[in-house]
Parts: sequence; structure tokens; C-alpha cells
Amino acid sequence: MHPNPLFRSDDRALLETLIDEVGFGMVFAATPDGPRVAHTPLIYRDEVVQFHLARGNALTRWLAGETALVTVNGPDGYISPRWYTDRATVPTWDYVALELEGPVRRLDGEALDALLYALIDRHEGRLGGARWSADETPPDMWRTLHAGIVGFALEVKAWRPTIKLSQKKSPADREAIAEGLEASGRAALAHLMRTIAA
Repeated sequence: MHPNPLFRSDDRALLETLIDEVGFGMVFAATPDGPRVAHTPLIYRDEVVQFHLARGNALTRWLAGETALVTVNGPDGYISPRWYTDRATVPTWDYVALELEGPVRRLDGEALDALLYALIDRHEGRLGGARWSADETPPDMWRTLHAGIVGFALEVKAWRPTIKLSQKKSPADREAIAEGLEASGRAALAHLMRTIAA
């Protein structure tokens, strides 16, 4: 989390939307083998983030019963001083990120199935057109793949967001930054700058 309180947010709905919209994050934990990270799809419900890892992942055997950190990264981008009224400054980076910390428990087989079906349903629904169904996977293949992963749930005890969107700049500079971001292919970050930190 950025140390400047200007870049924090208590807007829980916004933070939950970030998790839902991005749908992917990183899980970090200390293990006897050293710090490890895993990249995984996420689902958030009722103060809990669920995810699954490959059984052979370096974190899988150490997570249950431990405290871990989940991060979700939103849009980000380089901010050029060329977009400022006063160019006598330095570049920076604007970004949206969220850290979630809490204890982790392992999911049983039924809960893991529910997580997988929820992930499939959410992401197939976003694609449009004819949806794929998990029922199209042969049962033997599903069982084999299911045996190769482990599900987890992190109970969120701490929320640490960073919403750094040039809040220290004037409204005119912020609009110029948003225009520069759009022109450089960072429309999502520009949109957030105009709507969140306005």
C-alpha cells in the first residue's frame, strides 16, 4: 500500500468491484522454503477470497492454516510530465492495486467444485455468445483435473488499497493526464481518473 493517505479508499463497493472485474491476482506467503507467490483466478464473497492452485505449486503444501497476502492489480500507466502545465518535474506511475491479508483454509472437494463452477459461470458469461459448460468435459477427465488442484479460502482481515490517480494535480492537469493516457492506450486508467478521483 502506498504510504500517502491521499491514495487510500474506504469505498468497499469499489474494492469488491475491482476484485470482481479483474478476477485474477497473486497469493504471497512465507514458507520454510522462503517467500513464494502464485498467480490464480479469484472469487470474492462475504469477506472471503477463494482460489485454487496446482497441487504441485510451491505454495500449496504450506498455505492451509497460515496468513497470506492476496494482491489484485487494476489498470496502471506511466505519467509523463509533458501532460502537466508545469513540465519542470519528474515522471510518475499511476495505478490501482489492492492487498488483502488473512488466514487461509483449505477447501474440501465439494467447495472446490463450487469454486470451479462459479469461475466458469462468471467468465463464460462475460464472453457472450454460446457458453461452454463444464458438463462438456468427460467425467474421467474432470476427476483427473480436479485431483491435480487444491482450493483455498482466505478470510479477509485487512484491506489495503492504493488508488493513485494523480490526486495531487490540478483538475486541468488531471484532465490532460487522462487525455494522454487515452492517447497512449490506457483508456481504463483514464476512465478511473475521471470517475474515481475527480
